[in-house]
Amino acid sequence: MAADSDPESEVFEITDFTTASEWERFVSKIEEVLNDWKLIGSATSKPLEKGELTSGVWEEKSDEISFADYKFSITHHYLKRESSTDKDIKEVSEEDVLPEAMHNLLSMSNDFPPRAHCLVRWYGLREFVIIAPAAGGDAVISESKCNILLSSISIALGNTGCQVALFVQIQQKPRRMYIGACEGPGVRMDFEMVHLRKVPNQYNHLSGLLDIFKSKIGCPLTPLPPVNIAIRFTYILQDWQQYSWPQQPPDFDALIGGEVGGLEFGKLPFGACEDPISELHLATTWPHLTEGIIVDNDVYSDLDALQAPQWSVRVRKADNPQCLLGDFLTEFFKLCLRKESTEEILGRTAFEDENKDHGDISQALQKLTEPTSVHIPRLSTMSNMVHSARKRMHKNRRIEESPISNEVLNSILLFLFPDAVERAGESSNAKRSSSRGSGIVAPEEEWNLFSQFKSAPSDSLTYKLALCLCMVNFYHGGMRGVAHLWQEFVLEMRYRLENNYLVPGLSPGSPDLKCCLLHQKLQMLNCCIERKKLRDGGRKPTSENAMVGSSERKLSNSAGKGTMEYFDNKEFEKESKGEPSQQKSWDSWSDSEEEFFECLSDTEELKESEPKERTTKDDKKKDVQKSRPEGRLHQHGKLTLLLTGDPLYIPLTQEPAPMTEDLLEEQSEVLAKLGTSAEGAHLRARMQSACLMSDMESFKVLHYLVGLKPADLTRHLLPCILHAALLKVKEEESIEDIPSVRKIIQQIITHASKLLRYSNPDIKKLEEIIGQITASETIIARSRSLQAKFGIKKCEKEDEREELERFLSCLLEQPEVPVIGACRGPIGNIIYKLFVNSQKASTLTPMDDEPEKPDYSDEYKSSSGAVSEFPLPTGREIILRTTLPRPAPYSKSLPQRMYCVLLKDEFRLAGAFSSDTSFF
Repeated sequence: MAADSDPESEVFEITDFTTASEWERFVSKIEEVLNDWKLIGSATSKPLEKGELTSGVWEEKSDEISFADYKFSITHHYLKRESSTDKDIKEVSEEDVLPEAMHNLLSMSNDFPPRAHCLVRWYGLREFVIIAPAAGGDAVISESKCNILLSSISIALGNTGCQVALFVQIQQKPRRMYIGACEGPGVRMDFEMVHLRKVPNQYNHLSGLLDIFKSKIGCPLTPLPPVNIAIRFTYILQDWQQYSWPQQPPDFDALIGGEVGGLEFGKLPFGACEDPISELHLATTWPHLTEGIIVDNDVYSDLDALQAPQWSVRVRKADNPQCLLGDFLTEFFKLCLRKESTEEILGRTAFEDENKDHGDISQALQKLTEPTSVHIPRLSTMSNMVHSARKRMHKNRRIEESPISNEVLNSILLFLFPDAVERAGESSNAKRSSSRGSGIVAPEEEWNLFSQFKSAPSDSLTYKLALCLCMVNFYHGGMRGVAHLWQEFVLEMRYRLENNYLVPGLSPGSPDLKCCLLHQKLQMLNCCIERKKLRDGGRKPTSENAMVGSSERKLSNSAGKGTMEYFDNKEFEKESKGEPSQQKSWDSWSDSEEEFFECLSDTEELKESEPKERTTKDDKKKDVQKSRPEGRLHQHGKLTLLLTGDPLYIPLTQEPAPMTEDLLEEQSEVLAKLGTSAEGAHLRARMQSACLMSDMESFKVLHYLVGLKPADLTRHLLPCILHAALLKVKEEESIEDIPSVRKIIQQIITHASKLLRYSNPDIKKLEEIIGQITASETIIARSRSLQAKFGIKKCEKEDEREELERFLSCLLEQPEVPVIGACRGPIGNIIYKLFVNSQKASTLTPMDDEPEKPDYSDEYKSSSGAVSEFPLPTGREIILRTTLPRPAPYSKSLPQRMYCVLLKDEFRLAGAFSSDTSFF
């Protein structure tokens, strides 16, 4: 009793067995995911059609589950289903319905899919679920953990009634090892796998694999049901004989010596620098065989590739092959991300004057506006442009440090400014008029791309400048070369403005707002030069100066035809000595900003130059001319003045200055902010009339060009480069006629036209467009590589040529293409020759120009001891399948399948073995 009264004896531990363990929570989580994905119960659908596993649309959805602290990812892979009709589904009882995975095992219409998940290739499934360690997690290696996972999925399948195959990934991920199960009413199918690094000798042929399959299924029936066999041998061709280099060899004597692709000014390179087709895979298939028909053991084999009833070919494409056009675009695009200015890159700006320091912008303004002496206009020569640039650069930089050599620089400037050297038999006036570039219209072949891309016409100066900068960036110093060429370009613009030479390659008139901003700025500069020429047109040079100008133009011709370093020595000496020029100074001209057309100084000059010995008749004529009104456009109808009765004339007025896109946006934004008040209306009127008195647009344009950084310049010209690249792709595609490339081109036009209409497009989207252009170039390069390998130009018969063209077109776009007639067809004969030549080259056997046609005799050459001209297969795939009762003779007949792959360094068996669980 004392023991019973002891309080300590009443204390006991209570174990709560209702608390779920980590394993039970893991199983519950699997069931919850299967319920959420609605994978409960049976699902019926139409039987698989031929090739549906490859051509169909595969979808997947994923989730995360955990076992204690160990995380797993669960993924559902399934082929998108079509709605099944009642005719496709036979009415059967639920007890007789087998899981869909079991029906897929016996389907022979989708053996060896060329592009599919590994489990689809091994088991022919259209739907399955995989549980694998999460990214970064440890692999499931120990046998105990594998058994726990396998037990977990078995319990989840039994509790939920899910009939979808469920797999667990074990071992290291690169090994692709899976175990799993699939359950249905009274049936179960286990998925097992063996993976070795070396093929065992006893299982290196069909007979040994049949022994494994029969021993595994353990059928109690005698004799055993026949085993259906499907075999595929794969041959890989890597060494391409008698095939030329995909690009033209470099011309070391050319201006740009040693460069691949035959590059010229104004043209973009195209094509791959390496072979975009790395391998050709030939698959020889025996789709339907039975065990007793064919013999394949360690002594003899009936499996001859030349006797295979089906041939199919697929190509392995090189990963990201180096392509010239893609490299050009990528390197040019990288300049957009740089932030250095031209002065930082070259060390010192070349736009400073030699004798004066123009650090203040007001001094630069004064230099362009103050009256100065002006020479008689003469045609610029290349020597003037190159000399002016060199003279400024040599102070702080030696000539050998220039990114662009003199020869290349001169050639580029001649390409950009063809009017710098007169053509034989053309007068300077005719050439100046041609420099206006009147009537420049983009051809119809451009599909008006320049307006869609907001670039520039393909024959414009802006377009040519973009191509030259892209070439300089790739071949001549990168960003330093771009800054150097841009420096020379701005110097030429300044020279042309000062000497009244129109910029060539620009359409006349106001800036075209459909083009890029840089093109508008250059058009604005041309408008300023035209106005300046009209203002200076009233001055008439003396006969002596006219003779000097004529002689200088003749010397310019000789300088352009000969050396590029010629100068006008007389004029240079006069300027160096400080002698006054014979030409008229601007001091006598009116510098009022309100008067655009200045004619007073010319009339005074004519009055002073009149000879005293003129007759009275001449004096009267002169007085009439002198008294003739100036500044009248035409008479305004019949209107007259009220006091005198003289007719009323419409005066000549200064037109509003043309404006570029950025100035229009800025003006519209300011005008909108002024509001509708009286003061705002007054300010708006003053701003709108300010352009009538402005004669400084040329300075604004030059200041804008000088201030451009290489990155800003690249952004302005990138639409022109994309425009040129797309035209190049279209030109090359028209030769090859590839539908997939045409589709990509239309996508590029659609995306780029929406993107480039804004001044600051998205950088990432621009990269995507460049990637699409590179992909188009790669496809065309692959097409040409295949045509060269298959010798399409050697086909003499028109029907065979058309058949080969269709075959190569399909080979580019499809994962695998069947060969019509197998080895006996014309395409099969070409493939046979390719492999025979490669085999002879590997064995150092002399190659014939035309290998003999394959021997179609029934006897396999290798079995008779002779050396086969055809190489040995690189990989062998064998599928064994049958239907039999298991595990007892009275059990339900269920499908059994084993997939075997034999490679040089891999041996894999993937088996799916079904059993009846009704009484077991």
